[in-house]
Amino acid sequence: MSWLKHAFAVEPQRPAEPSDAQRAIVDRVCREVVRRRMTTPALMFLEMGRPLNYLGAQAMHFFAPVVTALVDNDGYRQFALFLEHRGSIDYICRRMETLEAEAR
Repeated sequence: MSWLKHAFAVEPQRPAEPSDAQRAIVDRVCREVVRRRMTTPALMFLEMGRPLNYLGAQAMHFFAPVVTALVDNDGYRQFALFLEHRGSIDYICRRMETLEAEAR
């Protein structure tokens, strides 16, 4: 019965630390959001969708064959893998806020 003990375990809530490739992709996305002055709507959207970030990552994996015809395959996959972590939304929000402060 020890297998059942961890059947519904989730990783602890902590800030996600992306790999170097993931960090570059997240920075590129965050810089584009800040450049277009969409930081506030993006932060609102991310905060509202926080409980669904894992499902969003799985949807990205599902649509990967279609989307990767238009965008970088490895970058898209790395971004989806990063979003699977519970603390990924916190990291993205903090990074966007930092870039927004630097832009001012």
